[in-house]
Amino acid sequence: MDLLDSIMSKMDKPPSINDKQKKMMKEQQKAAEEAKNKERERLNQFRKHIEERVNRFIQNVTLMKKKFEPMDRVARSIVRDVADVAGLTTYAFGVEDVDRHVMVFKKEYVLTEDELEAYKNGEEWDPEKAKEAAMLKEQRRKEDEVRAKQLKKDPCSSKFTEKYERLVGKETGKDSARILEVNKQFGFVRSELKKDKRTIEEALADIHAKKQKRDHGDEEPHQGHSEEEGNDP
Repeated sequence: MDLLDSIMSKMDKPPSINDKQKKMMKEQQKAAEEAKNKERERLNQFRKHIEERVNRFIQNVTLMKKKFEPMDRVARSIVRDVADVAGLTTYAFGVEDVDRHVMVFKKEYVLTEDELEAYKNGEEWDPEKAKEAAMLKEQRRKEDEVRAKQLKKDPCSSKFTEKYERLVGKETGKDSARILEVNKQFGFVRSELKKDKRTIEEALADIHAKKQKRDHGDEEPHQGHSEEEGNDP
């Protein structure tokens, strides 16, 4: 026996697997395989169930959209796959592990941005409320156009209105501006027209000229009176 054989003989050999351990390992592998097959069968049954629901939805001419119950990620992927194969449009909304769900829409259904935004926010879509909101939005747009025209036509009045809107609110500010707005028929002069844009030298020259004119005007009646006195017999 050489040195290498001597060293190898002294090393600990791996423990041998007895028959009992081998049997236990086989049972574990079998159980894992059975669980895997069972899960595969469950998902196949679930897919068949979703296919039936999607087919009923497609055949119902009165329905244009369908909301599925909250599901886990794997189940949602099956729903979306079945819907895609059927030619439907799909979206997922909600919070993961809370209320995440799938909605399917028929291709001919017109899904607006407002409706899509409502679903993203977890809200139910109400066409009547949406119509009212659209009318209100259009009204505000027209009001903004009118205000823009007023701003071009009369900057002072528009700034006056905006000032009250910031202080007391939009609607109240408009009412206050209407009540307190100065009537231009009674001598309203804009502030920029009230400013004296002359230099000091020009202002002094104008004052001096007015004083001379006034003094000259005071002397004229006195000179006329003297002439009358001179012609008096």
